[in-house]
Amino acid sequence: MNIAQRLSGITPFFVMEILARAHALERQGHDIVHMEIGEPDFPTPPKILEAAARVLSDSAIKYTPAAGLPELRRAIATFYEHRYSIRLDERRIVVTPGASGALMLVMGLVLNPGETVLLADPSYPCYPNFVRLFGGIPRSLPVDEASAFNLSAAMLGAQWDASVAGIITASPANPTGSIMAPRTMQALIEFVDERQGFAVSDEIYHGLEYALPAETALKTSDEVFVINSFSKYFGMTGWRLGWAVVPESAIDGAERLAQNLYISAPTLSQWAALAAFDPENLAELEQRRRQFAERREVLCKGLSQLGFLIRAKPEGAFYVYADSSRVTEDSQAFAFALLEKAGVAVTPGRDFGAHHPERFLRFCYTASIPRIQQGLDRIAAFLNV
Repeated sequence: MNIAQRLSGITPFFVMEILARAHALERQGHDIVHMEIGEPDFPTPPKILEAAARVLSDSAIKYTPAAGLPELRRAIATFYEHRYSIRLDERRIVVTPGASGALMLVMGLVLNPGETVLLADPSYPCYPNFVRLFGGIPRSLPVDEASAFNLSAAMLGAQWDASVAGIITASPANPTGSIMAPRTMQALIEFVDERQGFAVSDEIYHGLEYALPAETALKTSDEVFVINSFSKYFGMTGWRLGWAVVPESAIDGAERLAQNLYISAPTLSQWAALAAFDPENLAELEQRRRQFAERREVLCKGLSQLGFLIRAKPEGAFYVYADSSRVTEDSQAFAFALLEKAGVAVTPGRDFGAHHPERFLRFCYTASIPRIQQGLDRIAAFLNV
């Protein structure tokens, strides 16, 4: 049997090699400090678990409409009104199996085979793979601290040609934690709108900000596609629930694609997620956000003292993308050696693009401060600092 040729261009998560080896070492009795996977260490919030338990005891778990539970779509729309002062038609909200489901849905809506999509490098490794899956061509644009690791309208101007259909951007971003300034975002989206392209804004780390809050791209244009998720800020990674906000012109197409791609998002997760917007739950999430902020300070300070360079201090998410060129010429080899010899798992820059990946390592602050400090102490010993 022949596997489809499109699979030849789909790259793996290289960090999964690190994770698999870390788990193997743990099975052998080794203690591993995990700083490699972008998953909050906090448990699912109690309010969400209570809501799920009520649903399991009181209701049959049946399919919901393809676009999502009406009550949840309304709750999301209300959340946008409270948090961003945006009046959003709930029909534009499509509930999906995670943000990955939302990104797949949007790519199916906007991308034709052979069209080019512009992306930042470094960025989340799934973006180019989703583009390739739908027959598109990803074109990565190198970004660095000069642009706070964000795309700009000037960069697009230098790269936009007849083959380009649109862009995918993120704020806060993975792996850098950078937040796009409102003026930069407005200029970016206006540039794309003027050329009748599409703009996809990944906002799954909204809520996890440590200075100024991130602004939604919906403030700039009703034509932008926004991706969001219950995984990161809301702490529901394993519940596999996200959403897309689509332009009014894409509502019908989004519902037809959802019906065919996945029928509907998980019903239990949708009912449970209604509790995510409860004021008591939001207070719990704010407390967790403050803990992430404290962890960020500890990790950034510790890495700097060890010789790593923080080119742009992360303003959101829970990642530090550190320049390791003072301590190694090969971040991937360094990551494996650090795991084997020091018991610390981190992600090499190779996962996030081709712009000097050998210089960078991504550290997640999704562990407690004592564990982060333990990881820093082990790195110091490994480096003989």
